[in-house]
Order: sequence, then structure tokens, then C-alpha cells
Amino acid sequence: MTSFALLFTLSAIGISETVYLIRKRIASERPVCPIGGGCTLVLTSKYNKIFIVPNDVLGLLFYIMVSFIAAFLVIGVPPLAFWSLIIKLSIAFGSILSLFFTYLQWRVIRAWCFWCLMSAFTIWLMGSIIIVSSLI
Repeated sequence: MTSFALLFTLSAIGISETVYLIRKRIASERPVCPIGGGCTLVLTSKYNKIFIVPNDVLGLLFYIMVSFIAAFLVIGVPPLAFWSLIIKLSIAFGSILSLFFTYLQWRVIRAWCFWCLMSAFTIWLMGSIIIVSSLI
């Protein structure tokens, strides 16, 4: 139960990250990039969309979905086994996709985006929580 509460909290952080990026993109403003300095380069690259949908929107949808499922698991909305499987598969997929996007920043775009790395770290932390909670 505690692990799902942590996932809910991390998803709230992810929602905050992605909403910030979406607001900046819609306003055509450059996001603050405290580390790396390559945020604008990464966020405006040709890799910033999957099937015409911006990655920040996909990230927001991911974090909203995780927050709802984590909330269902915390309060005990049946079927718990189904929700547990869906959240594990979603976070596994998100972790792999974040690894791919991190690789793109490193080897293809050759610039680092603080917000993208923060989102990847958030998702990887979610994955770590799932793995550790499965071992306990």
C-alpha cells in the first residue's frame, strides 16, 4: 500500500513537470533549464513527437493514468490484481521509453534537457519502487 502511495506522489511530480513544459510550449516560451542548457534544443528537436503527439502531452497522460491507478490501489477499488498489473506494465513501458529518450539526448541530439531527465528519473524511481515492493 505504501508503494502505491509513493507512486501517486511521484505521479503528481510528473504531472507538475509536464504541465510546466506544455504551458511553456503553448506560450512559445523557453523553459528554464537550470542544468544542461540544452532544453530548447531537445524540446524542439524532431524527436519531440510520437505520431504527431508531443512527448510532453504523452507524459502528462502517462502520469495522470498512473496517479488514478495508484489511487485505485491505495483505496482498494476492485479488481486490485488487474490495476496492479496495469500499473506495473505501464511503468515498465514508461521506463523503457525514458531510456530511449535519454539515449536520444545523449547520442543523437547531443544535448541534455533538465526537465526530460527529471521526468526519466521520476519514472525510473517508480520502476524501482515496483521492483523493491515486489521483493518485500
